[in-house]
Amino acid sequence: MSSIPNPLLLLLRIPGIFAALSLLTISCGSGSATRLTATAPKYSYEVVHVYPHDRQAFTQGLVFRDGKLLESTGREGRSTLRSVDLDSGQVLRKVDVAPQYFAEGVTVLNGKIYQLTWQHHLGFIYDYENFQQIGQFNYEGEGWGLTNDGHSLILSDGTNRLRFLDPDSFRVTRTIAVTADGKPVKELNELEFVQGEIFANIWHDPRIVTIAPQSGAVTSWIDCTGLLSPGEATEEEAVLNGIALDESSGRLFVTGKLWPKLFEIKIKK
Repeated sequence: MSSIPNPLLLLLRIPGIFAALSLLTISCGSGSATRLTATAPKYSYEVVHVYPHDRQAFTQGLVFRDGKLLESTGREGRSTLRSVDLDSGQVLRKVDVAPQYFAEGVTVLNGKIYQLTWQHHLGFIYDYENFQQIGQFNYEGEGWGLTNDGHSLILSDGTNRLRFLDPDSFRVTRTIAVTADGKPVKELNELEFVQGEIFANIWHDPRIVTIAPQSGAVTSWIDCTGLLSPGEATEEEAVLNGIALDESSGRLFVTGKLWPKLFEIKIKK
């Protein structure tokens, strides 16, 4: 037998080396483990087209459907549900929400429009074709953003939680916690379901975050800094809020509260 020590055995006698090698083996041998700990990529944007937007509209929810924008605007005494012509920014149809309510997110599912309110635990249901209110629903906590995945309503409440609701019973079927690098991403606001992911505005943050709907993991950050020129935002609350997808063409629209413009953007990866 050779008296020359085995280099590997010598390494294993050094404290901590075995654990380090084990972790390296696990991370290299499991692609899923590597992805879970990876930092989400950061993207920018390119402006494709600029459209006019009502600078009095405190945008809380945005949808693009059948060639028109559907918008929910907030603030007590000024909240509305409106249909808007994309090219001109003209309001084609409008329903005034009762003055005690602060309207929030909006989505369309199965021929119905669902609209949230901020702190009244109450949502309104309208007929998509004629804007007639046909019902209402209740939920716990605050209402911020609203979208759907074709089956469930998806609601944000200002935390890092997203709740999935049955659109008929409004029972919460599941909840995900949105995290990036193991930390909660809070104050999720307006939502849009885009090609299998949830896009979310973050209150007072110029970035859009994209979220895996099964796990809640952040998959990317889209920095929208600079969409408005200095001076175009009229007050502190004139922040990015509003994401809408044209499902027929893939066009992506964004705007903000009290913004004079709405943008079609392309994500630059």
